[in-house]
Amino acid sequence: MNLIKNRNEVITYSINKNINNSCSISVQGGEVTVMAPWYFTQNRIQEMVEEKRAWILKKLEEYENTKVATLDEDKSRVQLLGQTYQVELRYKMVNVPEVNLEGRSIKITVPNKYRKMDTNAMLDALLEKMYGSIAEKEIERAMEKTRIMLGFAPEDFQICKMKNVLGKCTQEKTIIINPEIVKYSRETIEYVVLHEYCHLKYKNHSKYFYREMAKYMPNYKIFQNAVSNYQY
Repeated sequence: MNLIKNRNEVITYSINKNINNSCSISVQGGEVTVMAPWYFTQNRIQEMVEEKRAWILKKLEEYENTKVATLDEDKSRVQLLGQTYQVELRYKMVNVPEVNLEGRSIKITVPNKYRKMDTNAMLDALLEKMYGSIAEKEIERAMEKTRIMLGFAPEDFQICKMKNVLGKCTQEKTIIINPEIVKYSRETIEYVVLHEYCHLKYKNHSKYFYREMAKYMPNYKIFQNAVSNYQY
């Protein structure tokens, strides 16, 4: 991999040496490849790139203008902290994927080479990683708030993806929360955490359990209905 710099414009290119005298430059998928005879020096190859600089930059610009991916309807919008976010996926000349929140948009930038991957699978993996990162902060915040409010804490708590389950309290008094909970509002996150805290005292959903819930969150039924499709 080689670089040519000039006036803040950088051309990154790879070199393929061959045993004959063929010499060419190609731009495909946002990647520049130089085909050169085996005896060409690095300086000679750089001269070739400089001679074709304007053409190369034009081709790269054309590619960049078509970098926005078209997403399926069910992938273009996602829930985060109770709000709907528009997902925008772009391919660019970067080394690693980047996920940024800007207003009500989730802007995902991935390397050009990722174009060859299954878009839906890649998007699911990147969003799952984003949820996990946000969940660490949001769940820890809700756990600490609940601990202070109730005056006790579990032996431990974990963040772990579970199928159709938002939270649970184990026999060992460990609270486990599904990171997908961050799709819901902060109040709903606090409700699920409080729910599991109350299970530290009452293992089943007895009248005493719900009395404890109402004591600290009188309007808990609002959030109970919001996550009724999940177990917890």
